[in-house]
Amino acid sequence: MLVLSALISGLGLGSMYGLLALGFYITYSVSSTVNFAQGSSMMLGAVFAYMLSVRAGFPLWAAAALALALCALYGVIVELIAVRPFARRGSNAWLMATVALGIIADNTVLFTFGKEPRGFPMPASLTGAEGAAIKLFGVGVSPLQLAIPAAGLVAAAALHLFSRRTRLGTALLAVVQNRDAARLMGINVTAAIAAAYAASTVFAGVAGILIAPLFNVHSDMGTLFGLKAFAVAILGGITSAWGVMLAGLLFGVVEALITALAGSAYTQILTFTLVIVALAAMPNGLFGRAAVKKV
Repeated sequence: MLVLSALISGLGLGSMYGLLALGFYITYSVSSTVNFAQGSSMMLGAVFAYMLSVRAGFPLWAAAALALALCALYGVIVELIAVRPFARRGSNAWLMATVALGIIADNTVLFTFGKEPRGFPMPASLTGAEGAAIKLFGVGVSPLQLAIPAAGLVAAAALHLFSRRTRLGTALLAVVQNRDAARLMGINVTAAIAAAYAASTVFAGVAGILIAPLFNVHSDMGTLFGLKAFAVAILGGITSAWGVMLAGLLFGVVEALITALAGSAYTQILTFTLVIVALAAMPNGLFGRAAVKKV
């Protein structure tokens, strides 16, 4: 029973890691850069949804939609001021710039939203309260716990189909291969990269909104999630949407099992040790492929 409960919670956590890691996949696939403020994007999704729903009184669906729109705007700002100026000059300073912007966002929320963790109210039909829990092999599971992995898998499938089966998705992937050729084909490279960053922060915002009812909402809630999501992106092979999501699920399940069986004191030590061992054995990730260099 303990193991089954850990598996269910691990799938939920893993889906959150996967959604965040999909944001790394999107920006890397389009621009060969990543947004290290991704954890802050997750936090902003939860905070925006909380403020719009609880403080402003918006219906939950409207609060979530507006929160995701604001996350997309944040992604565009990250690309505009923390990535574009450095990438155009061939500098890797965007690495530190995105980290710095994430710290600024975290501390801005700390001073405006407050440091006290806040519970995110959700309908009882979603949280499993008041008899709404679903029995799964004798374990009570809330509908939200089932919806989270489903949302992650649907997102990965949609992203994979969009990037591989649609003309626009293929065009976006062409940007990273040869920007000059992409421009000659009529692709607005600048807009494509900005759109990739907007999409990446929307994925993070979705993760934040889904996880908010299960964890308290606070200014640094995305910090550790962001670090783990980047580990997941590398572990899964950052060039594969399915690989990233499956690695997220695997990471979440392993983490939950270690916590349940060995105790939380060993969770981070053992989990990241396993990540190092896996990458040492498979440097391109579990589902990634080595890049082909033409000379």
